[in-house]
Amino acid sequence: MHADAWDRPEAMELKDLAQQLESLAALDEPVRRKLYLYVAGRDGEVSRDEAARAARVSRALAAFHLDKLVKAGLLEATFRRLSARSGPGAGRPSKLYRRGSALLDVSLPPRRYELAAQLFAQALAEHGAKEGLEALRSAARERGKLLAKDLSAVTGHGPPLNRAANALRAFGFEPHRAPDGEVVLRNCPFESVRAVSRELACGMNLALIEGLLAGLGLENVRARPAPRAGMCCVAVERDPRGE
Repeated sequence: MHADAWDRPEAMELKDLAQQLESLAALDEPVRRKLYLYVAGRDGEVSRDEAARAARVSRALAAFHLDKLVKAGLLEATFRRLSARSGPGAGRPSKLYRRGSALLDVSLPPRRYELAAQLFAQALAEHGAKEGLEALRSAARERGKLLAKDLSAVTGHGPPLNRAANALRAFGFEPHRAPDGEVVLRNCPFESVRAVSRELACGMNLALIEGLLAGLGLENVRARPAPRAGMCCVAVERDPRGE
């Protein structure tokens, strides 16, 4: 193959596909997959010792697989002292891990739905009239009600807030119960659109979740704006007005 063959558009696509498949293949190993899911499910950074205990493997084996996940772009690593001590005798900084920011989205043949969504969002954010934004939120609310029909089987029959969390988990929001009882959403499925216009994406997100809750018949659960760094801009909580 000629040295500059990778400069051709189709060759660049193949190279990108190979890199994504290599990253996904890293999760085929059971211990590595377990470690990834544990780190990805935590709110903060995870040490090698904590990850090893969670996966019930040795620290050395955990370190090996964690670093493989970093190399694959699935995790990110930082160094920080875990104790307040400093200076001589404080020990070396610990290597800590958190979920990586890289997005893996493999489709064959290639589809660029994310790019289309970003362009739509940019055009609407720059030139969309108030009526256009309201139409988007109305459409999102109605789509949420339709999605509820497909998710009703996974919500279970427990408390309403638990049922809401189960539905949001199936949709990819990664719900997490906060100490105050509300459900925060650790992942925004529309992150790339939010990067173009936060107002547009967050308004759509809120309307979609409102429709989902309505479609599930969870009248005593409400969604509300709750911007948090690195998380979805919506939180879900019990609605005292419905009690």
